Amino acid sequence: MNDRIIELITEDRQLEALVQERTRELNHSLDMAIYCMASLAETRDTETGYHVRRTQEYVKILAEKLQEHADFSEYLTARRIELIYKAAPLHDIGKVAIPDRILLKQGPLNRTEWEEMKRHTIYGRDALDHAEREFGPSEFLQLARIIAYSHHERWDGKGYPEAQLSKEIPIPGRIMALADVYDALISKKVYKSACSHQDAVEKIRAERGTHFDPRIVDAFLACEGMFLEVAHRYG
Repeated sequence: MNDRIIELITEDRQLEALVQERTRELNHSLDMAIYCMASLAETRDTETGYHVRRTQEYVKILAEKLQEHADFSEYLTARRIELIYKAAPLHDIGKVAIPDRILLKQGPLNRTEWEEMKRHTIYGRDALDHAEREFGPSEFLQLARIIAYSHHERWDGKGYPEAQLSKEIPIPGRIMALADVYDALISKKVYKSACSHQDAVEKIRAERGTHFDPRIVDAFLACEGMFLEVAHRYG
C-alpha cells in the first residue's frame, strides 16, 4: 500500500513538472510571437533594431520603481507589471498601417502627413481591440491596447490622440511615454543624431510636469543608471 502511495505521488509530481514545462514553452512561444510582431512595426522606421527590447526593459524598471510609491503600489502589482512588460513591445504596432511615404520620409512632415502619423495610436488600439473581440477578454490585450493608444499623451494635456490631462492618462501609457522618449533621444534616426544619456536625462528632467507625470520622472531619475545599462546592453 505504501509503495502504491509513493508511486502515485511520484506520478503526480511528474505530471505537474510536465505541465509546468509545457506552460513555459507556451509562454516562450507567445513572447516570441509578440516580439516578432512588434519588430515588424519598428523595423519599418527605426535604424536601431533593439528599440523594442530596450523600451520593454525601461518600462519594467520604471514600473518596479513606482511600485514603491504609495500612489502606484495598489495598481502596479507583480502580475500587472509582468503583463505591462509583455505588452510594451506592441506600443507602436499601429505603424504597420502608416504609408511608407510618411513613415520613411527623411524631411519634416507636413500638417496632413503629421495628422496621419498620429493615427498610428488609433490603428494600434483598433487592431488590439479587434483581437480581443475575436478571442475574448484578456487583461494582456487590454493593457496592450491602453499602451498603444495612450503612450503619446502628455501630462499637460497637449498630447494625442485625445489630449488627456494628467491623471486621465492611464498609468501604463504614462510609463511607456517616458520609456519611448528616452530611447528616441539616445537613438540615431535618419532625421537626427543621437544624444548622450546625460543629455537625455536632462531633457526628461526639464519635461517634469509638462510632458511627463512628475512622479514617473522622479522614479526615472532614481534609476537612470539602470536605463544606461540597458542602452549599452542592447545598443
